[in-house]
Amino acid sequence: MRVRIRSAVALTGALALSLVAGCAKGGGAGAGANTVTYWLWDSNQLPAYQACAKGFEKENPGLDVKISQMGWADYWTKLTASFIAGTQPDVFTDHIQKFGQFADLKVLEPLDDLGINAPDYQPGLADNWIAQDGHRYGAPKDWDTVALFYNKKMAQAAGLTPQQIGSLAWNPKDGGTFEKAIAHLTVDVHGKRGDEPGFDKNHVKVYGLATGGGGDGDGQTQWSNFAASAGWSYADKKRWGTEYQYGSKTFQSVIKWYFGLAEKGYLAPLTDYSAGANPANAQVAAGKAATAFDGAWMISTYYAMKGIQVATAPTPVGPTGKRATMMNGLADSITKNAHNKQGARKWVQYLSSDACQTIVGRYGIVFPATPDGTKAAVAAYGKKGIDVTAFTEPVTDKKDFRTFSFPITDYAADVTALMAPAMQDIYGGGKSAGSLDQTNDQINLILSQ
Repeated sequence: MRVRIRSAVALTGALALSLVAGCAKGGGAGAGANTVTYWLWDSNQLPAYQACAKGFEKENPGLDVKISQMGWADYWTKLTASFIAGTQPDVFTDHIQKFGQFADLKVLEPLDDLGINAPDYQPGLADNWIAQDGHRYGAPKDWDTVALFYNKKMAQAAGLTPQQIGSLAWNPKDGGTFEKAIAHLTVDVHGKRGDEPGFDKNHVKVYGLATGGGGDGDGQTQWSNFAASAGWSYADKKRWGTEYQYGSKTFQSVIKWYFGLAEKGYLAPLTDYSAGANPANAQVAAGKAATAFDGAWMISTYYAMKGIQVATAPTPVGPTGKRATMMNGLADSITKNAHNKQGARKWVQYLSSDACQTIVGRYGIVFPATPDGTKAAVAAYGKKGIDVTAFTEPVTDKKDFRTFSFPITDYAADVTALMAPAMQDIYGGGKSAGSLDQTNDQINLILSQ
């Protein structure tokens, strides 16, 4: 009953937002008739897109781009509010998790006539932005994968070579060589390693693996690579699935093993992440964790850590014989009530072109969606002395790697609202992985409405 009520409320709210957004006049507060307003959330990327704006303005005399940057949480709150108030930007950076809801609410402008061709971008990036109605609502912007960051000094002290870390494998029964490595990297307050007699799991000084939290319903930098390399998928279809599969025995065996690492003292406890808003990179930076799974967007952050040298390795080989990593891709979308729709179209065309994406790539912050943009980024990282092979290889090596996207389905916000506490209850509350059966039923009930 609670699920049905919440679904009804969510649908009512969505309908209200759709109606208000459809009636509101495009605002783009503070923008002139010849200005295109553009929102993004990543401050690290701001200089790169300011450079793109200069190139765009040079090619389009009379048009100016006004860029606004805000933090992740504020970004989505303000964007939703702007749709209601009619002050939405002309163009904004879109995320695949939000895309389904925005498309359903009809607050996005179709981009079918912009000439976006899938072969011009890294595999899979363009197709993700076609909604169930058959229209395109996003132009590919950049992409990221997940790899294992590790403290080189700690690895050396543990007697682990880069070759060993790069060839780790796992399974849900005994954890394989991956668990053995994580255990050996774990050190308690008395100097005992996790695989040594007398190890005190209740008083750990350095955890073998940092925590990224429970992972909500996607587990991007937590358990997703393990689940996928075990052969599991989020839903019954790659895109716009109608049934989630959190009730799968394969998935639950992965979750039981993964969070079981915390019970053994090898994985940092949930409190290390939630209590102090302490992300995985901060745990590595503080010397409290030897390794962390994290995304390509964090490369510069890890390599800028003071007093700590890091390296990267690909995700471990799973029971299927393949490695796996989520490959997420952002896009630029135009709002339905953009005040300068013609200028917005020109800006999005430029953003998705080699001209802009090569500029962005040269900053060495993210991997742009076009192959040339990606090459520019790899070269830029190389000049900084950073090897990004662990992130780029999954894109080119489909034989040994499985790449997959965020689950693209309706009601993503509802899925997160149900899965976030469910995963935390398993991680830190002692619930069994089997408790996900009920959560999965609730989610699929929502999708069936």
